[in-house]
Amino acid sequence: MNEIALLIAATLASGTPLAIAGMGLLLNEKAGVLNLGAEGMMLVAAIAGFAAAFTTGSDTLAFLAGAAAGGLLAAAFGALVIWLNTNQYATGLAVSLFGYGFSAFVGVEFVGKKLAERSAFEVPLLADIPLLGPALFKQHPMVYLAIGLMFALIWFLYRSRAGLVLRAIGESPESAHALGYKVRWIRLGAVIAGGALCGVAGAFLSVVYAPLWVEGLVAGRGWIALALTTFATWRPVRVLLGAYLFGGVTMLQFALQGAGVDVSSQLLAMLPYLATIVVLALISRNPAWIRINMPASLGKSFHPGT
Repeated sequence: MNEIALLIAATLASGTPLAIAGMGLLLNEKAGVLNLGAEGMMLVAAIAGFAAAFTTGSDTLAFLAGAAAGGLLAAAFGALVIWLNTNQYATGLAVSLFGYGFSAFVGVEFVGKKLAERSAFEVPLLADIPLLGPALFKQHPMVYLAIGLMFALIWFLYRSRAGLVLRAIGESPESAHALGYKVRWIRLGAVIAGGALCGVAGAFLSVVYAPLWVEGLVAGRGWIALALTTFATWRPVRVLLGAYLFGGVTMLQFALQGAGVDVSSQLLAMLPYLATIVVLALISRNPAWIRINMPASLGKSFHPGT
């Protein structure tokens, strides 16, 4: 029973950065912007968050630094694709490559360093419940904030006027522009907000999940978060569930190793990425389903007055 509780707890912790980054990217894509730079933004945010936590000892400042780093890099991406009309795919890949190199360069002096011991988090009373307590109620607050973020995003997208405008821009920016909405500025706001969430996810990895800094710490999670939006057919609830699914697959490799399963460690390490490929392949078998749910202007540039 204790092993099950630990596996569930590890799954939630592993899925949290995927969920936060995935919902940030979902916000981008609902506005019609495809940002392939998630991996780079998360890496830059991870070193920014770790550096802030290491020098100040404050997790709050670390998450703020991560959000600022992710938002700043996303703003640069937004300026290029929204105002200069560069190709979204190429620009996103460039941001990802830049983030990998830049984070490795500025993070050299932090390699091998660890953060000071943090006090354990738990929900009073609920943490003492057998099985459920250790599994669900001894998590870092960011795990619960990720769940709250899902509900906030649902309300914003489907219950608020601003969310309706954002989705309308994702479907037809020309129509939204004709009605007087500042399409470019709204898209830029969505891109920066999405980048800030990717930044929070990156900071969570280096400050809470690891907690340390090594080159390439994000290890492909940015790409998995991108795949999550398609896997979830652009719905917040499915993003969260998908994040926990991939988090569970990631933790499964350690559980199998701990159980003494005679399988190559390299093969087990491939499981999360193999699961991503399998899921995308299964979804791609029904392209009509993707077209129905995908924002119509996703990945397409908008030129006012043309």
